[in-house]
Amino acid sequence: QVQLVESGGGLVQAGGSLRLSCAASGGTLSRYVMGWFRQAPGKEREFAAATTWAGGSIYDAYYADSVKGRFTISRDDAKNMVYLQMNRLKPEDTAVYYCAALNTRDPIRDPKHFDYWGQGTRVIVSS
Repeated sequence: QVQLVESGGGLVQAGGSLRLSCAASGGTLSRYVMGWFRQAPGKEREFAAATTWAGGSIYDAYYADSVKGRFTISRDDAKNMVYLQMNRLKPEDTAVYYCAALNTRDPIRDPKHFDYWGQGTRVIVSS
């Protein structure tokens, strides 16, 4: 089955940047929704960003309002990689970040619908 492994988390000051990576294996994911979710201590897992296949070589991206303009999701299906570039980080971005996949072309945001998950990578933004 599909396996996802995140990396790139760490400690960063507010206003700084981090780039998260997700390495995928075990399936052909070019037409899957690939997403990033995050979960802060004591809070529910929430959607951050995702990307869908729109046909041909075109992929669409969509974001939570809380990260729009600061985070950028990208994918390289030839390398089975998904990335999340996080800029202008805020303390409220502190969370464990998870990579997830779903075999659909629909722009799903609900984490309950995603079938495959990584183990997570921790991001701490200090103030």
